[in-house]
Amino acid sequence: MTKRRYEVLLVLNTKGKEESVNDLIETVEKQIKAEGIELEQTQRLEKRHFAYVSRKQTSGYYVNFIVQAEPAQIEALHSKWKLDSVIHLQHYQKLKPVAQAA
Repeated sequence: MTKRRYEVLLVLNTKGKEESVNDLIETVEKQIKAEGIELEQTQRLEKRHFAYVSRKQTSGYYVNFIVQAEPAQIEALHSKWKLDSVIHLQHYQKLKPVAQAA
């Protein structure tokens, strides 16, 4: 299998954990690397309020990751994070490959 680029948008449940957001993000980064996924970039998009209440949450901390992974690795992360109470929402999008400089 060949690795592809993905954008992984996570909304973290920081209720009662606002002071440890950096620790939560570092934990998520370690989980990504533990799956053998190459982490290109981490974008911290700050805490935002939801337009409506979602599973008793009114806000969450948005973090965007750019990674290179095989589809099976992404599926493994998705399955793992479905059970994680810290990950409120997760979204994956396949990106176009980066053009090589000529």
